[in-house]
Parts: sequence; structure tokens; C-alpha cells
Amino acid sequence: MGVDVHKATYTVTCVCQRQMVKTATVPAEPARCAESLSRWFPEAIRSSAYEAGFSGFVLHRARTTAGLTNLVVHPASVAVAANDRVKTDRRDSKRLAIDLADGRLRGIAVPTEAEELARLLPRTRAQIVEHRATITRQIKAKLHQFGLIPPASRRLMRSRYVREITTWPLPPELCASLTLFADQWRFATRQLLELRRLLRAQATALAALETVYRSAPGIGEVVARTFATALGDMTRLTNERGLFNYTDLTPSEYSSGAAIRRGHISRQGASRLRHVLVETAWRALPRDPALQEIFDRIAATRGKQRAIVAMARRLIGRIRACFRHGTL
Repeated sequence: MGVDVHKATYTVTCVCQRQMVKTATVPAEPARCAESLSRWFPEAIRSSAYEAGFSGFVLHRARTTAGLTNLVVHPASVAVAANDRVKTDRRDSKRLAIDLADGRLRGIAVPTEAEELARLLPRTRAQIVEHRATITRQIKAKLHQFGLIPPASRRLMRSRYVREITTWPLPPELCASLTLFADQWRFATRQLLELRRLLRAQATALAALETVYRSAPGIGEVVARTFATALGDMTRLTNERGLFNYTDLTPSEYSSGAAIRRGHISRQGASRLRHVLVETAWRALPRDPALQEIFDRIAATRGKQRAIVAMARRLIGRIRACFRHGTL
């Protein structure tokens, strides 16, 4: 059974021995959908698949609870013919069902509900950081618009700066606009302080994981929480290839015959982890002479961008080795 998931409906296509035996569109209610599948084929051995997306893993958990075997697959791993220009919900669900029956689909690692909840804190923090950065840009845009700061100003937005801006003698309209944005900036700042407290409490409860991640150069409390909640102790990753795929650090390859060409990273893993890893690698370089030496050697021939991705791979590989060997 292949399922094409949307916010309001699920399109389900059922295949048996490569023959389509049923197709239906049902309301997007996970428990009800699982019950329908059990009712349609009560004596069959049933397996299903759907693409990972906005709906998370609620449908997966409902199906496994109902006794179905279910895979959640990465959308980029579903093969589509180059000349296939027709896309409908039924065609998509049928393609999933046939690929599942032929054994061409590989499921992603589905976190437990507790693991999914633990990831909320670092992800929420990242969203609020981005929201506060947007507010900062909006404040500075208005200051530039009326020539209140020089074009080359690099002054960072801090609480003192926000208070200073709200005391300037400004036209009433501009003053009201800046005051509202300043209030939003302060509120976001308070939220970040509260999230820091919650992240520290979470780290205290998982001190063993925290110690290993914090032992790596360039990793602070926020990054450690991001990695710990997303990767855990990495025991489910059997080799470095799987680790690099998951962290979106696998280079694409275009090779034929004797010619071997490796290009940019494939961008089919967790892009959020890739961004954090690359930023961490930049911070780790001045703290680790060995990493700096390797970075300089690669950058001299391949460029800094490829070199820093290589350092990110090496850094996360080191952390995995620490977990495997029980060292820091």
C-alpha cells in the first residue's frame, strides 16, 4: 500500500502481485486510515509506505499500532522517470506501492515520540533566533531609511542599543514603529533565555551524552543539545557512510569508466545538521591544530568550501569514534 499524504486527505493505492486492487481517498485521520486498511484486507499480510513530510510520524505510529508494517521514506529516494511529466496523487501513491512491493524503498529512521519531543527545544530555539534576526533587520532597515545610522554601521543589536534607539527624539510614527519592533525583540530575547534554562535542564538529565559532545572542539551547550537530540549516541548508525548520509555531508558523484568526478554534497540528509556542523567546524579550526593543518592542505588545492565540509565530516566522525570506543 502506498499513501500520498496531504493535510486534508490520504490517497491510498493497494497493490498485490503488481496489480492494483484498490485505490481510495480517505480523510487525513491516522487511526481511521489504519482501521480502513485492516477492514479492506483482513486476512492479508499488509505493508505500507509514505513519504516523510509535514505530517511527521503520527500516521506511522498509528499503522504500527494497528499491526501494519510501515516505512517512512525520504522523498528524494523515490525514483521518477525523466520523461514522466504527469503528477497526481493516485500516480504518486501507486508508484510508492509498486516500489515497496519490489523492495526498492528504504525507510528512514523513525524516532520515538520521546526523541521527537526532545528535539523540539533546540529546533524551537533555532526558529526564535531566526525570528529575532528578522526583527533586527527590520529595525535597522527603518533606521537606514531615515538616515539615522551610517550605511557602513556594524553595531550589533543588543539590549542597550534597543533602549538607546527608543530614547531618540523621533517623529511619532517612526517612534511608534520602532517601539513595537523593540518590544518584539525584547520578548524574543526573553524566550531565548528561557530556552537556555530548559536546554540546560535537558542536558543535566542526559549528562553522559552531553559530556561526549562537549569534549569535541568548537561545540558549546546549544550545539551539543542539537547533536545529542538528533543523533543520540549514534549506535543506530552502523558506519560512517550512514552518518554522513544522515548529516547531509555525502558528496555527489558523476563517474563513468576511468573518469571519477565528485561534486557538491547531495543535500538529501538533514540540512539543519549540516549547517550546524559546518559552523562548528569553522569554530573548531583555531582550537585544533591537527584540523587546521588538514584544512589548509585541502583548501590549497580544492578550495575553502570543500575543505570545511571535509572538516565537518572529520569532526562528526571523531565524535562517533568516541561513542564507539568509550573515550573523550
